[in-house]
Amino acid sequence: MVTEFNGKQQLLRPEALIDLAAARHNLNCAKSAAPSSKVIAVIKSNAYGHGMLRIAKALEAADTFGLARMEEAVSLRQAGIEKRLLVLEGFFGRDELEAASHYQIELAVNSPEQLSLLERSQLRQRVGCWLKVDTGMHRLGFPPNAAPRAHMRLSSCASVRPPIRLMTHLASADDLQDAATDQQIQRFLPLIGQLGGEISIANSAALLGWPQTHYDWVRPGIMLYGASPLLGGRGERHELKPVMTLSSRLIAVNRCASGDAVGYGGSWRCPEAMPVGVVSIGYGDGYPRHAPTGTPLLVNGRRVPMVGRVSMDMVTVDLRSQPEAKVGDPVILWGRGMPAEEIAEAAGTIAYELFCGVTQRVRFSEEDLG
Repeated sequence: MVTEFNGKQQLLRPEALIDLAAARHNLNCAKSAAPSSKVIAVIKSNAYGHGMLRIAKALEAADTFGLARMEEAVSLRQAGIEKRLLVLEGFFGRDELEAASHYQIELAVNSPEQLSLLERSQLRQRVGCWLKVDTGMHRLGFPPNAAPRAHMRLSSCASVRPPIRLMTHLASADDLQDAATDQQIQRFLPLIGQLGGEISIANSAALLGWPQTHYDWVRPGIMLYGASPLLGGRGERHELKPVMTLSSRLIAVNRCASGDAVGYGGSWRCPEAMPVGVVSIGYGDGYPRHAPTGTPLLVNGRRVPMVGRVSMDMVTVDLRSQPEAKVGDPVILWGRGMPAEEIAEAAGTIAYELFCGVTQRVRFSEEDLG
């Protein structure tokens, strides 16, 4: 909805502004942190909610794009993206394998079933493959003791284009005090020596916190979007810039009396006579429903606490520190000046989920000032 305040038209529904220059800046930060490594920029899940195609175009300087599923990679090819693509879950079924061949999409090979299907297939164009080793994540990949034979079979497969690359995924790299990361590295090292080839270990957390994992390829994900991958971290501590700024506006300012209950269930009551603002955003837009009273947001660039329950379309805020606030004033939920990590911590989640959870009701726009 667009309405007019003070002679100017203003959008009164939520907007997610995507800063493409910030995305490129964050990619450069990843490159600077691992200057000897090539970069697989992970843009799966619609680029963590930022828009896969727009981010792919912005991150042209990456060496490869990492996707989760085949349909993501195919959609990029069909949109004209010619960059190397790697599907991290690999393929499921002959149709997906043939699509990988047709569109020249590289595949992570995670399971005996995928390996067997590759061996049985006769593809017009061979596909590039990355052998995934499970060093402790226990999701996808071959156990270390099974990896050498899987590597031999892949190397002998007529449908596979050499060379075979090796990869693993770290389960706890976000915690710099957790010994599990060193244990995973130690399980992987013998395979590096035995099988050779190009290696990829580091996700965003390892890229920033475990330099011994950099090797030939790094796989930054969340850091490309400006959020810290480390426990308790903030993107700005690593010179990262927020790519998504989620904003809205005040649609009402109510003068409430002491003791007035605000929102569903009356779970919060005004401690005194005070102004309470209503912001046009809610869980129907992707704002976290479990964000508690006290979760900060910015009104006119200044922090105010949210009060009461998040509803589907609205949140309410304590405006005692801004008695001059009025309908139409801008509100930032996360992004510039308001770290997404802080909102995520308050709501008991992670920035990844905030970004991916922004719904289609929200208007997306972009800017590129770089």
